[in-house]
Amino acid sequence: PAVKNCWNNKKIHVKIGNRKKESNHEENTDMENIFHRVSIRKYEDKPVEKEKILQILKAGMQAPSACNQQPWEFYVVTDKETIQKLSQITPYARCAAKAPVIIVPVYRTEGLPALPMVAIDMGMALENIWLETDALGLGGVCIGISPIQEWMDQARQILGITENLSVFSLFALGYPDEERTQQDRFDRSRIHFVE
Repeated sequence: PAVKNCWNNKKIHVKIGNRKKESNHEENTDMENIFHRVSIRKYEDKPVEKEKILQILKAGMQAPSACNQQPWEFYVVTDKETIQKLSQITPYARCAAKAPVIIVPVYRTEGLPALPMVAIDMGMALENIWLETDALGLGGVCIGISPIQEWMDQARQILGITENLSVFSLFALGYPDEERTQQDRFDRSRIHFVE
C-alpha cells in the first residue's frame, strides 16, 4: 500500500481533560487568532527578532502529521537579494519582495511512511505557523508553490536545496504595515449533518 500501517496495532493511551494550559500569550484565547488572522502583504522596514522566528517554527513543528512522520524542514530567508529572487518565482509572490523574512517550508521525499499525506501534514504545520505569527503581533501571507513543478524547481535552485527535499510554499512575514479586518466566512449551508 502507498501508506504503511504506522500504528502497528499498538494501543494508544490519550489523556484528555485536566490539562494545564501553557502559553506565552496570556492575552489571547485559544480561538482568538483563528478569527483574527488575515493575509498581510505590506510590512514595516523592520527586522523580525530571531526569537520570534524560532517561536513561530516551534508552533509549526507542533502540528500533527500522518504516522507522526513530521516531513518538514524550514529555510528561513532574511537576505534581501534572495528574498527578491523568491518573490519573482510566481506572480503571486510579488508581495513578498519587501518582506523582512520568508520562511520556505520544504518536505522530505524519501523514507516517509505516508508520503501521499505530505500535503496535509504541511498544510497543518503552515496553519500553526500563521496563527503563531498573528499571536506574536506579526503578519504574513502564504504563497503556494507546490504542486507547480516549475516553481518548486526555481525555489530549490535559488536556495540550493537538495533533490530529496521539495518546496511546499513561501510564507512571507513581518511587522504589518497595513490593517485589515477578517471576513466572516461562516456559511451554514455548507454544513451537512448525517444523523
